[in-house]
Amino acid sequence: MRVNIKNLIDDAQCYETVRKLRWLNGTHCPFCDSELVIKRGHDDNELFRQRYECKACNSRFDDLTDTIFSGHHQPLKVWILCLYFMGLNLSNAQIAAELDLNQSDVQNMTILLREGIVKKNQK
Repeated sequence: MRVNIKNLIDDAQCYETVRKLRWLNGTHCPFCDSELVIKRGHDDNELFRQRYECKACNSRFDDLTDTIFSGHHQPLKVWILCLYFMGLNLSNAQIAAELDLNQSDVQNMTILLREGIVKKNQK
């Protein structure tokens, strides 16, 4: 019997981990950097993905806005597992096998993860 590791990780904990990594000093707007932010419910499809609204610039965003996880087809827990396996110094081929992914997808994911979770502003 083979255990699917993706079933062992909790979605809620993944989002909590992203929030802790992203906002060490409290939530702030990714658009204007204001700390005048309120919670605005959760995503309809990803129940643990928190939505926010900035009271300074009226922008709306969520836990993944302006991160490398935004706009990709892999669930957040796959990204977190990939990061974990990178920390164990597994090769891309090994990670692909563990997560049952295409090796080129894992290559792209590891490149993005090495650059950092929060996207850098292009100035």
